[in-house]
Amino acid sequence: MPYSGSGSVSLDGGARARRRPRGALGATALRGGRTWLTRRPSPYVVLGGLFWVVLTLAYWRVSPCCDSGRYAAVIERLRWDLWHPAHPTADLPGAGSPAYSPYAVVQGVVARLTGLSGWALVELAGPLNLLVLLTGVGRFVRVLTPRPWAPVLALLFMTLLWGTERIVWSGHLGLMSMTTTLGHPSTFAIGLTFWAWAWTGARARGGGLSRGVRYVGPSGLGSAWAYAGLGALYGLIVLTHQVTAVAAAAGAVALVAAWQRGWWGPVVGRWALTGAVALAVAVAWPYHGVPAPAGGAGGDGTHRLLYTGMVGHLWLALLGLPALWARARRSPRDPLVLMFGAQCLVAAYGWVGGHYAYGGVLGLAAVPAQVALAVELAAPRPWGRGRRVLGAVAAAGVCVGFLTVQAGAVVPRSLDPVGFEQPPRPPAYAWAARHVGAGEVLLTDGYVAERALPGYGVNMAAPPWPDPALDEAARRRRYADVGAYLDPAATRAERTEIARRYGVRWLLLTRWRAVPEEAVVVDWNPRSGEVLARIAP
Repeated sequence: MPYSGSGSVSLDGGARARRRPRGALGATALRGGRTWLTRRPSPYVVLGGLFWVVLTLAYWRVSPCCDSGRYAAVIERLRWDLWHPAHPTADLPGAGSPAYSPYAVVQGVVARLTGLSGWALVELAGPLNLLVLLTGVGRFVRVLTPRPWAPVLALLFMTLLWGTERIVWSGHLGLMSMTTTLGHPSTFAIGLTFWAWAWTGARARGGGLSRGVRYVGPSGLGSAWAYAGLGALYGLIVLTHQVTAVAAAAGAVALVAAWQRGWWGPVVGRWALTGAVALAVAVAWPYHGVPAPAGGAGGDGTHRLLYTGMVGHLWLALLGLPALWARARRSPRDPLVLMFGAQCLVAAYGWVGGHYAYGGVLGLAAVPAQVALAVELAAPRPWGRGRRVLGAVAAAGVCVGFLTVQAGAVVPRSLDPVGFEQPPRPPAYAWAARHVGAGEVLLTDGYVAERALPGYGVNMAAPPWPDPALDEAARRRRYADVGAYLDPAATRAERTEIARRYGVRWLLLTRWRAVPEEAVVVDWNPRSGEVLARIAP
C-alpha cells in the first residue's frame, strides 16, 4: 500500500485499514505508546556509535602517513587557487588531475573559509567519512534483512575478518587499515558505495530506502527522480575514487540482476537514466575528465602488491564462503553471490591483463562473504548443527584477526599487555616546512619525506605518486635526474644543471647522504638525522 505521508496505517481485525488522526500522536505518547521519541535505539545505533567514538580516537592518536600527504597537498593547492589548482606535488599545471574531485574541492573551500591547513582537514575528515561509512553499511544490510543484529555482525566481520598479515591500504576496511586511511577520499567513496547499493537494491525490489515506503508521484515522476538521483550518486563515486567506482558498478549490476523483475520498457528506461546521469555527472566535472582506475601507468606496479600478498591479507574473509554457498543453493540469483562473483571477475581481469590497479577492488570483494556470514548468523534460533559450527568458526576467526593484526589499531601502547603491532607512525616534517616557502621545490632521498612534505605546500622535484597531469614517462625521467643528482660521482656542474632544470632550491637528505658543497645546512632533525639544506644561488 503506498504511504501518503499523513498519519500511520494500522490493521483492524486483519480486514480493515484505517488512519490514525494526527492529534492522536500525543495521546499515544501519554499512554506509553512507542513513538520516535520513545522508540528504543537499535543495537547497531548503539554499538555503531560506540565504534565511531573508539575508531575516531584511534585515528586521531596516530600520525597521518602514507597517502595522507597527497590529500593534504591537494587541499593546499586548492587553497591557493580554487579554479585552476597546480599539480598536487610538483611545480606544474594541475589540469586533468583526478585528485581534484568534488570531495577535494569542498575541502578546499573549507580551507579557504576557515584558514585550516590541509593536514588539519584530513584529520577532521576521518570521523565524517566514518559516519558516512557506518550509516551506509547499516542501510545496505537492512535492505538484505530486517534482523536487527545483522548490521552489528557485518561491521564486526568487515573490520576483523581479513588476514593475518598487516595491510594498510585504501579500500580495506580492517581496523588497522582504517585507523590510517579514515581521512582519505576512498573511505568516503566506500561509504557512498554502500548507500548506492542500498538504494539500488531497494529500487530493484520495487521499494524505497525506508521499509514499507514507496516513491509516489504523478506519472511516475517521483520514481524517475529517484533513479536520476541514484545516477548522480554513482557519478560522485566515479569522481571521488575511481577504483572504488569500478567495484560499485560491479555491485550495482549484481543487485539489479538479482532482484529486478519484469524487464519491460519503463524499467529499462529508468536504469538507463541512472547510467546516463552517472556518466553525465562524471563527464561534466570541470576539473578533469573520467580518469582510468589506475590513475596513470605508474599505479600498476604499486598495486601489484595487492595480488602477491592477497592470501595473507584476505584469507580470514573466506570463512564467509559457506554462507555464500548456502545462499547460492537457495537461489543462484542471490545478490551477495552475484556481487561476489562480479568483484572477483574484476580482480581477475586486473591480474590476467596486467592492470594491477584493479586489485583495489579486492577490499570490497571480501564484503559479500562477510555480510553473508553476518546475515546467516543473525537468523533467529533454533540453530542447526551447521550454523553452530559456522558460528564457532566465525568467532575463532574474529579472535585470530583481532589478536594477530587488528588489535594494535585500537589498543594504545600504554594499555597493551601483549605488545600488539601498532599502526605506522611516520615522523612529522613541520620542522622542515617552516623554512621552505609554499610552492618552492625540494629534492630528497627520503621515502617518507617525499610523501609528507607536499602536504605542507612544498613541491617535489620528482612527484612520488603517478598523476595524469604529468606524463608517466616524464615523471620517471625526473626520478632518474634525482638519482643522478644524488650520485656521489656527480659533479657540481651536473648537479647545478639538474637543480636549474626543475627549479630546486632545497635539499632534505637522510643521515647517510653527504651534503653537496653548494648547499648550506639550515636545520636538522636530531631524532632521524635528516638535514635540510638550501642550495646557494
